[in-house]
Amino acid sequence: MFDLKKVSELSRHYKLIFIVVGAAIIILSILFTNRLAHKLALEEQRKIEIWAEATKQLVQADPGTDINFILNIIEGNTTIPVIIVDDCDEMVQARNFDEPKKNIDKFYKKEIARLKEKHEPIVINLDDDKVQYIYYDDSLLLKQLYYSPYIQIGIIVIFLMIAFIAFSGTKKAEQNKVWVGLSKETAHQLGTPISSLLAWVDLLKVRHKDDELIGEMAKDVNRLRIIAERFSKIGSAPDLQLVSLNESLLNAVQYMSNRASQKVAINCHFNEENHYFLKLNIPLFEWVIENLCKNAIDAMDGSGKIDIVVFEKDKEVIIDVTDTGKGIERNKFKTVFNPGFTTKKRGWGLGLSLVKRIIEEYHGGKIFVKQSEMNVGTTFRIILKSELKNR
Repeated sequence: MFDLKKVSELSRHYKLIFIVVGAAIIILSILFTNRLAHKLALEEQRKIEIWAEATKQLVQADPGTDINFILNIIEGNTTIPVIIVDDCDEMVQARNFDEPKKNIDKFYKKEIARLKEKHEPIVINLDDDKVQYIYYDDSLLLKQLYYSPYIQIGIIVIFLMIAFIAFSGTKKAEQNKVWVGLSKETAHQLGTPISSLLAWVDLLKVRHKDDELIGEMAKDVNRLRIIAERFSKIGSAPDLQLVSLNESLLNAVQYMSNRASQKVAINCHFNEENHYFLKLNIPLFEWVIENLCKNAIDAMDGSGKIDIVVFEKDKEVIIDVTDTGKGIERNKFKTVFNPGFTTKKRGWGLGLSLVKRIIEEYHGGKIFVKQSEMNVGTTFRIILKSELKNR
């Protein structure tokens, strides 16, 4: 049999592999770029040292010395910002800075203070009594090289997010098609035998008018018709009608109580004088309550208590379904709604996934695991918008 749980686990493994590979690529990119940046920084330091020596030779050159080669070295620095200061931190010369139009002296004082923290200065000993210092910054190319891996990471992350959203949307659309196709085909396949059974029940009623078992049989066949109708509504725009929530809950609870063990108690708790009216699709909403009750009965091994509590808060109706079952681990609070998740040996694990779809997509509400404690019980919370309340 097709195992949705294994498919879901396999999908999570692929996602994990994808994340690990992506992280590895990003880390390798950062390491490689930082290595190149470090080499370029050393190269720039050597260039500044040569530039400093050339500056020293220019200052100390005799009047008849050919200084063209020295000037070429000095003028050749067009990328690395440098400031030459004297022993009193007064600027002597600066190159490759974007000077402001105003407050130039203040600008260079800030730059000198900043560059002191960045690199060790290069000392120029002009003579026994005169010393100058060269402070320098990284070139624009080196700065871009430092920032490039983070820019690449940002681009890669944005691309991956777009790809993931597109992939998830496509995958969800495909899953929806499978859901709708499976549901409608199930409803179609059930239709013929149900019609036949209804006809046989009518015939039996005529021939055996006093047999009470035929009436019970008719209820079960009608139940099959309702189930087929529920499946046929999956994928279609739901027909929501303003109905009494109290009555819908009582109908669903009564159905489950009649088919559950006598060791299971299912109780509704709400003020009977307050009737909450909500826009519901009755067959689908009752299906939600029945699914939650059925899962609770399974979790309690056929013995325990289910309490359905209804109250209003901030113009919303809250429905808490609490059982005394085995409980759910906290790290599985969200995954219980995934298709294929099940703790039972039989079944496809579609019940809670259907419940979530019906509540959130068809009724615009919310459903989640409010709390759970192992071997104590679980509470599922449903939140629906309240239309009005008749007191």
